[in-house]
Amino acid sequence: MKNDDQSELDLLCINALRFLAVDTVEKAKSGHPGLPLGASPMAYTLWDRFLKYNPQDPEWTDRDRFVLSAGHGSALLYSLLHLTGFNLSLDELKHFRQWNSLTPGHPEYRKTPGVEATTGPLGQGFSNAVGMAMAEQVLGAKFNRPGHEIVNHYTYVIASDGDMMEGVTSEAASFAGHQRLGKLIVLYDQNRITIEGKTTLAFTEDVEKRFSAYEWHTQHIADGNQIASITKALENAKEIKDRPSLILISTHIGFGSPHKQDSEKAHGEPLGKEEVILTKQNLAWPTDPSFFIPDEVLKHFRLALSRGEKYQNDWRERFNSYSKTFPTLALEFERINKSQLPLGWSTGEIKKNEVEMSSRDASEFALNNLAAHIPELLGGAADLAPSTKTYIKDGGGFDVANRIGRNLHFGIREHGMGGILNGMALHKGLIVYGATFLIFSDYMRPPMRLAAMSELPVIYIFTHDSIGLGEDGPTHQPVEQLLGLRSVPGLTVFRPADANETLASWEFIIANRRAPIALILTRQKLPILHLDKFPHLKNGASRGGYVLAETKLNSKLELILMATGSEVHLALEVQKRLEDKNIAVRVVSIPSVNIFVDNPKEYQEKILPEKVPKLVIEAGRSLGWNPYLGPKNIEVVCVDHYGASAPGEVVMNEYGFNSENILKKALEFIRKTSEV
Repeated sequence: MKNDDQSELDLLCINALRFLAVDTVEKAKSGHPGLPLGASPMAYTLWDRFLKYNPQDPEWTDRDRFVLSAGHGSALLYSLLHLTGFNLSLDELKHFRQWNSLTPGHPEYRKTPGVEATTGPLGQGFSNAVGMAMAEQVLGAKFNRPGHEIVNHYTYVIASDGDMMEGVTSEAASFAGHQRLGKLIVLYDQNRITIEGKTTLAFTEDVEKRFSAYEWHTQHIADGNQIASITKALENAKEIKDRPSLILISTHIGFGSPHKQDSEKAHGEPLGKEEVILTKQNLAWPTDPSFFIPDEVLKHFRLALSRGEKYQNDWRERFNSYSKTFPTLALEFERINKSQLPLGWSTGEIKKNEVEMSSRDASEFALNNLAAHIPELLGGAADLAPSTKTYIKDGGGFDVANRIGRNLHFGIREHGMGGILNGMALHKGLIVYGATFLIFSDYMRPPMRLAAMSELPVIYIFTHDSIGLGEDGPTHQPVEQLLGLRSVPGLTVFRPADANETLASWEFIIANRRAPIALILTRQKLPILHLDKFPHLKNGASRGGYVLAETKLNSKLELILMATGSEVHLALEVQKRLEDKNIAVRVVSIPSVNIFVDNPKEYQEKILPEKVPKLVIEAGRSLGWNPYLGPKNIEVVCVDHYGASAPGEVVMNEYGFNSENILKKALEFIRKTSEV
């Protein structure tokens, strides 16, 4: 099986990778052996001859990034990590896909040392890599100086046929080609097999021509076992500075397996004990013991330790020289890499003479004040910055000629935008946001879910938050989206009631960058809740919910009006009308349900006493309120069907979001609960 382009040791190392992965899957009786058998030569070539990393410091800032977008091949990645000396023991490989192991079925960021991104849903890793390559360009342009390069690394990807079929890959690849991201190199493991069979069942396009049309540099290697060809292709790719590179490598899934090579049977299930033996015999590998690693193989792979140490030491010397020449820039570089905020950052203050303002306008005000103090804050929209109010004034646009531009023009690519933002957050050194209309958050749910799972501090700005947006009609009016976003574990959702709650939300977002946060904003103008009249607003908003307006009566509290966003102002109107009838009412604003329910029970009970009836007012689905707040004594004024096309105030009125209807509902509810 030896090829002229590789030494005996190379082949030994490749087969060690193959069978470490095969044995890992076989012991778990679960997993994907086909990709490691076919893709080990490209993975070995990349990790042994090109990838710049230090296993002793997986977080070293100037390392190359490697993303296994084909996350089902995780056993290959874990084998690489173990062999090259990361803190991943052989025992962990033997506990692949088991409870509490560091080797889950698909790679998980923060769980396994050396894993750069949570991948598995195909196409997500590819789009993450685009974001990583963008972040490298931004930071390099910001900090590098002639003769002093402290940011200079590549992003590499191994992607599969499935990755190439997913739409998010097309969005991200088109964007990357347009942006000329020359330090992004993708190895495409083209084995032409999916779970159902040959890719020709559903996929016959010429991928190389597609990527050429995306303005990528492309190469094709006909035999994925020829590591000299892979080496040459990677060298060529690194010479191309003005385009990302795609290297199509034709491989055989399940390579070496007598009965499963080039078959879907090699994809997502263990080879089976007998087939493992036959495959090892076919590739001249010892059939016993399992997890066999020849001494010379381990010695060769572990050269990565000394090599990585040298890479990092060389970088430290360069950085020390840089620090002496550019001390201010060096301190700034260290600050952002520690995720520390600069002193004096602020959202600004709403002027007391302001009467009304949409929350999207208030967000724009806060964003630009923050951007003036926090230079690492940048982001953009899916072609909607003028509507989402997310343009950083005087920030310039990120493009080929201006890598320090702070406004990212993602085009109409919500899904790709979400994946790219994740990659930028994974890279670290930047605070990133992305914006679109709330209804289109559905187009980017997969990367939002992964951001929450990975605890990535991505900021989502969603405007046009309800049926109140009006004339665009039900296709553009969100109804179920608030409920859906609040249900994502680890994603915090803010829906502020006015300009000051919007500023308070932004303060929370910037100060608590431990997980993703979605900010839900109005297009329509709202009355401003000034702090002198509502003194609990700022601190209360940071707790997710608070008493905005207490009853002025001395009688027993009969009703709590709970609301979010624009509906808070309706609650205030109805409170006044009820108190004119001598009915004691409290108004509670809940800008973030997620944060409110994490408060101590004592605080929740103080704000929402269990025995007091509660009427919820929100222009979204009612389904989410009872499970959050308890089923007793709760009534809702919500929207449980789609919207309609008409001026926003007309739609809101027709759907019952007016003080007259809510007053009627409140009186009926009080009467009903008093009779119980």
